[in-house]
Amino acid sequence: MALMLETTDTTRMPGRTSPPMWLVVALACAGQFLVVLDISVVNVALPSMRTALALDEQGLQWVVNAYSIAFAGFMLLGGRAGDLYGRKRMFLVGLGLFTLASLAGGLAQEGWQLLLARAVQGLGAAVLAPSTLTIVTSAVPEGAARARAIATWTAVGAGGGAAGGFVGGLLVDALSWRWVLLINVPVGAVVLAGAALWLAESRAGDGRRLDLPGAVLVTAGLATLAYGISRTEAEGWMAGAALVPLCAGLALIALFLLVEARTRAPLMPLGLLRVRSVASANVGMFLSGSAMFCMWFFMTLYAQNVLGYTPLEAGLALVPSSLAVILGSKLAPRLMRTAGPRAVAVLGTLIAVAGFGWQSTMTADGAYPTAIMIPGILMMLGAGLAGTPLAAVATSGAAPGEAGLVSGLVNTSRTMGGSLGLAVMATIAATRTAGVRTPEALTAGYALVFGTGAVVLAVGAALMWIWLPRRPAAVR
Repeated sequence: MALMLETTDTTRMPGRTSPPMWLVVALACAGQFLVVLDISVVNVALPSMRTALALDEQGLQWVVNAYSIAFAGFMLLGGRAGDLYGRKRMFLVGLGLFTLASLAGGLAQEGWQLLLARAVQGLGAAVLAPSTLTIVTSAVPEGAARARAIATWTAVGAGGGAAGGFVGGLLVDALSWRWVLLINVPVGAVVLAGAALWLAESRAGDGRRLDLPGAVLVTAGLATLAYGISRTEAEGWMAGAALVPLCAGLALIALFLLVEARTRAPLMPLGLLRVRSVASANVGMFLSGSAMFCMWFFMTLYAQNVLGYTPLEAGLALVPSSLAVILGSKLAPRLMRTAGPRAVAVLGTLIAVAGFGWQSTMTADGAYPTAIMIPGILMMLGAGLAGTPLAAVATSGAAPGEAGLVSGLVNTSRTMGGSLGLAVMATIAATRTAGVRTPEALTAGYALVFGTGAVVLAVGAALMWIWLPRRPAAVR
């Protein structure tokens, strides 16, 4: 079916002319950039945070996961809230909450304060992010222009994740780790002012209520499951300290599905998962996110903990990867016109598999071109190529009233995969090193992570080829 994301209710102040399309897209993409940037920007600051706030290894993992789990768990609620109460309103509310939480995190004096601020940041991002894609698709007519706009949104989001290492390294070296969070305050204020002035309001207006119990259940389930996975390294899979939260997390997720099947206004209508384009693309997003999300985390740790790079040097080392993901995102629409979204998604994933396989051969004395640059370019070029067609397929056929929901589901799948993937991959690395922190032991743990990521992505590529719709999406 054709991509149908037009809104049913759009309002603007009388006498005010519509802003240029590029300005609307730029504001939406700026919001998306901040959301994705904060998933990765803290990575190069983790050693400094550990020293300043006395965090242990699990605490460092939760600096990342407190944000990403809240982000993933409340994303669908944010998408539905945008449909019901207005995309502009939710954009402003989410960005305001995100900006205030960034201020609190940057001023944190204890580890728990930082983790709480990161969780609230994730909640704000979950409200903000679904509106960004819906605002873009609502502002741009269907066809080649919309495909280019989605590609720009994808590239900006991917670039935010990619730029996190460089931005974080620059801020840590020049100022302190606190500025990887405080920098969001002035930037967020500028984007808030621009959005309040230029964005038009839109909503589906179907009068349904928000499914808050569903959002709480899925977030609690993800957090509990991730905590259980993180405990397996120290306790073992069959120990009560790990088994109880694992079972509890699975039970909460099962209860979430039961609630969604019975409620009259579900957070995630399970019928959507019977739509081939939605189900297949989101599974692809989940598997891709589970590997790609970990790339920045472990590459920055490898650069600093093994190769001895400073935070800024680690960030600069990943600049070619940052450029590669943007290039891949911009190339994808052109390839989609001739080869179709399924082929481009599979091609991108296989390029990423090659990069992950190469990175799994890392050594403790690796040279920059072969140990970081070339495999990093392959991984992120593949990520950029795969992301745009998967997003386009996932949103194809969405009715106006489901636009925010499906947009939220796309982000949820990618971030949920990343959150659980990081918990699993961190456990794999820690099990391999067995508490030894020599460069050789750390390298062996990181190498195993990238080898595992290559296998996950290979499985994802096979599923995409079999499951994604064969007919190209509407890209002209």
